[in-house]
Amino acid sequence: MSTVQISAADVNKLRQQTGAGMMDCKKALTETNGDFEAAIDFLRKKGAKVAASRQDRESNEGVVIARTSEDFKTGVIIELNCETDFVAKNAEFIAFANEIANKAVEAKPASIEELYALEIDVETARVKIGDAIIEKTGKIGEKIGVSKYEVVNGEKVVAYIHGNFRLGVLVALSADGAGAEEAGKDVAMQIAAMNPIALDKDGVDASVIERELEIAKEQIRAEGKPEAMVEKIAAGKLNKFYKDSTLLNQEFVKDSSKSISQFLDSVEKGLTVTAFKRVALGA
Repeated sequence: MSTVQISAADVNKLRQQTGAGMMDCKKALTETNGDFEAAIDFLRKKGAKVAASRQDRESNEGVVIARTSEDFKTGVIIELNCETDFVAKNAEFIAFANEIANKAVEAKPASIEELYALEIDVETARVKIGDAIIEKTGKIGEKIGVSKYEVVNGEKVVAYIHGNFRLGVLVALSADGAGAEEAGKDVAMQIAAMNPIALDKDGVDASVIERELEIAKEQIRAEGKPEAMVEKIAAGKLNKFYKDSTLLNQEFVKDSSKSISQFLDSVEKGLTVTAFKRVALGA
């Protein structure tokens, strides 16, 4: 047993440095004979144990952060999950998610694994994001992790966060002219609301097209239409599917007389969307 007297000031100092609970800090200092560095390691190891013990827990709450680089040429979305809505709304948790997103947009890692290997500042030390997540798990007592990571590059990338960090959108435009920023936000809100499955019909997976055609044909036959008309009517239904489900062909929610493609062309001749990503919490 330790013979070192652990004062309340020492406990509070360690708590300020690590963010751990008062009782955890007192135990760490007691176990390490008042050695602050050893106590910090003790708490980190405790955090790792907590993280390991919670790997089978569901973590469907959290936040979605969308962020662009300073030159607006790159955007990232991360989804940082936790177990409860209470933690998801915590300012410290949101700040931590923003810090990860900032590092991601700066370093542009290719995967979550590469993201976890990047280092960020935690207190006075540089720590890998993966280790910082383990420490945060130990401190908060909930399973935490990045479940989604998306990157978009373009001439003008606009980021949009909807519904108190519940959904994030990135839109890459073909040019960065006058009005591009506002147009990009309008398109991002369209994506958030209408959830298109692809940019245009060329981006729709062949299996999806085949399924839509088969459904349409079955519906047409059930209506008693002549077999000779089935293919033609099905093709018309497929075009309606493209209009409803692909971004550039969708009706612009702010002006139903225009498609998204026509809206962008009215902002700047030839302006279009080159890529987009949409991440909804838990989806």
